[in-house]
Amino acid sequence: MTEGQQPVEIEPVSLESVAHALHATRPFAHVSPEQMRGVDFVDRITARAGSVLIHAGDPQRWYWVVLEGEVRADRMEQDQQPITVGFTRAGEAFGEVTLLTGKPHSPFTVVAVQDSLLIRFNEDSFWSLMACCPEVRQAVLSDITFRLRAHQQEALHREKLISLGTLAAGLMHELNNPGTAAKRAASQLRENLMRLQKLSLRMTDQPKSAEQLECIRGLLEHALSGCKMAAMSSIEQADAEESMAEWLAEAGVENAHSIAPTLVAMQYDRHELECARAYFDRPAFSDALNWLGALASSVWLVCSIEDSISRVSELVMAVKKFAYDERSQCRELDVHESLQSTLTMLGHKVRVKQIEAVKSFSASPSKIQTRGTALSQVWTNLIDNAVDASPAQAKLEIATWNEPGRIAVSITDHGEGIPAEVLPRIFDAFFTTKPQGKGTGLGLEIVHRIVTQNFGGTIDVDSSPGKTSFIVRLPMSAPDSPERPA
Repeated sequence: MTEGQQPVEIEPVSLESVAHALHATRPFAHVSPEQMRGVDFVDRITARAGSVLIHAGDPQRWYWVVLEGEVRADRMEQDQQPITVGFTRAGEAFGEVTLLTGKPHSPFTVVAVQDSLLIRFNEDSFWSLMACCPEVRQAVLSDITFRLRAHQQEALHREKLISLGTLAAGLMHELNNPGTAAKRAASQLRENLMRLQKLSLRMTDQPKSAEQLECIRGLLEHALSGCKMAAMSSIEQADAEESMAEWLAEAGVENAHSIAPTLVAMQYDRHELECARAYFDRPAFSDALNWLGALASSVWLVCSIEDSISRVSELVMAVKKFAYDERSQCRELDVHESLQSTLTMLGHKVRVKQIEAVKSFSASPSKIQTRGTALSQVWTNLIDNAVDASPAQAKLEIATWNEPGRIAVSITDHGEGIPAEVLPRIFDAFFTTKPQGKGTGLGLEIVHRIVTQNFGGTIDVDSSPGKTSFIVRLPMSAPDSPERPA
């Protein structure tokens, strides 16, 4: 016959005629012809280099012994690319795995690497040898043990590579959000610094009284006091911003509605700003508040950059911990602050689509005791997906509440919804309904892994046309860590 464009010659011969050649191989080195009773005929195979002896999927009920030359076993991967599994050289045998495991078909394609000469035993002859020849039986069992061990090692290696590949892809996915946020914040910070420079030059034209300097010093110390932003519900925040904007506008402050959200976020109140209103005339007060707004905004942006870089560092540390499985120390984490931080970081995406982020922070207490890490990644992925799913000028609803022993967080968008046939697979790695190049299929898999494994929580999804809610439930206290085996 002709295989792989090279001839393969099959010749039935008596066992006696090839016994001497078999004696030179490892399985038959200590076997006499008398011991091989029950085997009268075998096939002698002559194969040219490049010829295919076995195609993957072919019926494989043979035991092969290589007398001369060398053969190679290949396995086809999912991408239809062959991968070499191993080689069998002169004096060695193969084919025992399919016979002993009862597999009806060969999982490999076997190709002659060199011009080769082989002996082929059929299934009945193989079992006769196993029954009558302890030396052959020992060699066969030794070979299958070696091959199974090699297969296990290869499988373990492949699993590690798959895990590392998934981790690397997830890392790239996660680095994109803080990287983009830091870049945008740096750009806005540059604009703020130019504005601060102009306002500072204008304010230095007029000498300042001791009262004015003392007032400015107090406001400055507040602005530079730290990065902790106010975590408020949407209604509370909207009311505070509107009240601040009205007060600023009434006092003749330019850009009142632009400054107000920043001052509220930095937790300024009107009483604290009264000193500036009392000690500065109307134009000077406007300049002073615009200067304060630009300064507070700059501090906020620096905090955002710092937070983004911290998230990058946390992701790098997560890669290290992936290898060592380190325990996290129990710590207190405020879920409201974590959500607020993520909303700040993704604020530009919300504003671009003119989406209204409605916060209903009802959970009290909102702090959990946990050993878990990377909770911000959960909110980042869920909110980012919700924004992508939402039509322009829609609402994005974020709610928290308490349940016995848990805090619950729901993130709801009003997009098209998730089709029923897709729902069972949304947490699978690399599954995505987004167009090619728009999604990695890793975001929700990462979310599920962090919530369930890092925090011991649960995540559910409820979707219908026009509304999709992801509900995350986290235990209020850290579960006891299981003891490591000795």
